[in-house]
Parts: sequence; C-alpha cells; structure tokens
Amino acid sequence: MSHSMFSAPETHSVKQNQSAWIATAAGQPLTRTALDKPSLSTEEVEVAVEHCGLCYSDLAVLQNDWGNTRYPVILGHEVIGRVTALGANAKGVQLGQRVGIGWNASSCMHCRPCLSGNQHLCPQIELTVAEHRGGFASHIHAHWAWVIPLPDGLDAAEAGPLLCAGVTVFAPLIAHAKPSSRVGIIGIGGLGHLALQVAASVGCEITAFTSTESKFAEARALGAHHVVSSNNAQALEKQRGRLDLLISTVNVKLDWGALIATLAPQGRLHFLGPVSEPVPVAAAALILQQRSVAGSVTGAPVTMADMLLFAARNQIVSRNEHFPMRDANSAIARLASGKARYRIVLDADF
Repeated sequence: MSHSMFSAPETHSVKQNQSAWIATAAGQPLTRTALDKPSLSTEEVEVAVEHCGLCYSDLAVLQNDWGNTRYPVILGHEVIGRVTALGANAKGVQLGQRVGIGWNASSCMHCRPCLSGNQHLCPQIELTVAEHRGGFASHIHAHWAWVIPLPDGLDAAEAGPLLCAGVTVFAPLIAHAKPSSRVGIIGIGGLGHLALQVAASVGCEITAFTSTESKFAEARALGAHHVVSSNNAQALEKQRGRLDLLISTVNVKLDWGALIATLAPQGRLHFLGPVSEPVPVAAAALILQQRSVAGSVTGAPVTMADMLLFAARNQIVSRNEHFPMRDANSAIARLASGKARYRIVLDADF
C-alpha cells in the first residue's frame, strides 16, 4: 500500500472533500485524515459510503495478525453506498444507484478462475482492505464487477454484513444443502446467526452447536430445531452419524474428532472460521463413511448478487449494533471485547 494513496492534499490542490479513518500502525487508534481524490480507472466505480460493517477480519488487519498489513491502512469491507462516478468502461451499475462492496475490490478477469466464474479465487485478487482504500471513508473505488446492486426489500442500513458474513455462509449452504438435508451450524455469532437463517430458508433440519448456553433460546428463534453444547462430550455422542453438512464458523479449538463423528455417510465438515491450530483428522473416520472436510471463503460476484436477492426474498437480516463512524475506535473496542450481538455497522457521518 503506497503512502501516496493517503497523502493529504497540497495547498494548491482543488478541495476534494474526501477523508477516511486511518490506522498508521498495528493496534493504533484510527484517526480522521483528509485524502487526495484518487483517479478513477476506466473499469472502476466510485461509491459514496453510507454504511460500513466492522468485521473480525478488520481487527486482524488492524493488528497485523496475518503478518501482511501495510500501513497506513483504511479498514472496512462491508460497504453500502451510492454510485457517484463511473469509469468509461464500467458496466452494470448507474449513477445514484445504491450498491454494496464486500471483501474483494477487483480481480484480473482473465485467469482461469475468473473466466470460470470463480473470481474470488483469482490469484491476483485485490482485497478491499489490502493495498486499497477500504470503506471507513467518505468514498471508495472498486472494479464494476465487484460493485453489487442492492435489491429492493433490503434495509440499506443493515445490509453491509451480508456482503461478507452473508455470502460466506450462503455459498456452501446453497452448494451442499437441500431441503431434506440435516445441517449443523457450529458457533452462533456473526457468521452463525446468518447461517441459521439461510439454512432455515432452504428448509433444512438444523442443529446448532454452541458453547454458550445463554444462546440456546436465541438459536432456536433464528431457526434451529435442536441445540447442542459443543463442549459436552455426551451431547456430541448423541449426534453421532446424523448430519449431512456441518458448517464451522468458529476460530477456536474444539473436539474435531467428535464433531466429525456427527457426520452421516458422505457427510461434509465445512470450515468458514480460520481455526488457528491444525485440525486433527483421522483418515479412517473419513474413508469408512466417505466423509469429507473442506472450506471456503466469501464468493464470486454472481454469488453475492444471488445472496442479496435470497436475503431480500426470505427476510434474512443481520442483527447489528450501530455506531457513527466518528466512534470507530469505540466500535473496534466493542467488537474486540466479544460482546457485540452479532455484527457492528458504522454509519458514515463525514
């Protein structure tokens, strides 16, 4: 990320009225900074930010947990806003249209994954919060293919987390579940509370796994037919051989052997949460029942568009806490505390 992207305007420059909340080092508070207006490439769209979700991935980038953050950095990859400018070759959106931008801001559009409709797997993918200005800003740019029109029926103020958490849970559920499927969801948090709603809308029989007993009633309200304590060995044993698909949204160590044992023949354990420690898998537990272990991340633009339409049609809503963007540092502290229920959205107030 070049520092020139974030330099303040020179005194003789035309006032561009753009600014952002920027982190200059790991763990440092964000500060509001005036920005030069970047040039708009022929394939790009400029969006005036109205709302932007705050995600645990933003915390990881802020704290350089993944070791690849380049400061200064503008966080934010769950952007809702209005189109304010179009590059000469931009397609699919119109000036004034309300749109969303998620985890990715561009891809090469000519590699095999891109040509196969898997743009999110492009080896040259540009992340919205890496070497790019993120959404904690007055404006953001993205390639037109990654600027997703917001359908009627979605509340723009609440829709931001759907562009990250929503598509992340939607993609494997739509690909691997059907109305007759018995689906398990591990973790009732930012990802899990949306996964429950998607699975319920598909028509699955749902078992929620959580270590927090205070969430049992809420999991049922979100669509779970059964709720199981994820750290209770006897409760897990009772689930042996039941589930066709088990979605893990957590990033903590669990009894993975016991959880794999809950899979039915040809069942699938699917990771969405980046567990920090290696997951032990006994080959025999997979081979004898033809089970599988897999994972995925976000989704392609068409998957994001399908997810938003699905959410609007089925009234899938992210449960959010709101902060004005000027209180971004307080919002970050709230998320880091683990007390947010279940997502946080910053409302632009530049």
